[in-house]
Amino acid sequence: RYAKLLSCIIAERPAAVFLGGDLLPSHLARLARGNSSPEEFIADHLVPEFSKIRGEMGGEYPGIFLILGNDDPRSAEEEIERGASLGLWRYIHGRKALAHAYPVFGYAYVPPTPFRLKDWERYDVSEFVDPGCIHPTGGWRTVPVTEREIKLSTIKNDLENLAGADDLSNAIMMFHSPPYRTCLDRAGLDGMSVDHAPLDVHVGSIAVREFIEKRQPLVTLHGHVHESAAITGSWRERIGRTEMFTAAHDGPELALVRFSPSEPSAATRELL
Repeated sequence: RYAKLLSCIIAERPAAVFLGGDLLPSHLARLARGNSSPEEFIADHLVPEFSKIRGEMGGEYPGIFLILGNDDPRSAEEEIERGASLGLWRYIHGRKALAHAYPVFGYAYVPPTPFRLKDWERYDVSEFVDPGCIHPTGGWRTVPVTEREIKLSTIKNDLENLAGADDLSNAIMMFHSPPYRTCLDRAGLDGMSVDHAPLDVHVGSIAVREFIEKRQPLVTLHGHVHESAAITGSWRERIGRTEMFTAAHDGPELALVRFSPSEPSAATRELL
């Protein structure tokens, strides 16, 4: 997938590239490649490959903006920051940057899941957790976090702090989580239950949805629910004036969304 992406960057010369999380190989994939850690994958593969195309492209090398996802251990953040210090990409979780004239915001946290890795999970709008999911106070983490932060932090409050009073009418916002009850957050949980409680097939963030409804950024980019487009048949949706896209995909291909901020309604998605 990275080879395909890098080839597209060289061929198409985009102004900017956005990588929305779940960027690192799974444990089994790392074993197959002979990489013992996500950190080694970044250091031994991503850094040299992105360095190579930057050398080839020179001044046409695009702005690359990335966040990690809930499948990525936060222990890899240090290597991601090292790549950013080399000028290969911008790490924008919890930060604001500029892509030409467009403000760009990044946010990696997702609502609680059934998975045990909790590095990138937060309570959504309250301490409520869906049936079958593990509280952020459970599971395990690859970096230490204070008990106070785990118990008191919410996605809702984080987004308010991240955006502040900024005018978002021209903003591109990259969330790992999709908004709740859209075609972008539809999981394959049909007919499943835990202790006789049916599972909600929509697993996105209520806070992200409320934020989009209220603040109306220009474009929002999402991932996380890999099977959503296959289930719903749609990789895009609109709330008010905000165009929302997902590049999440559950197959072996690279899902590539191409869009222009000047005409986001003309966006396309291709599986390569």
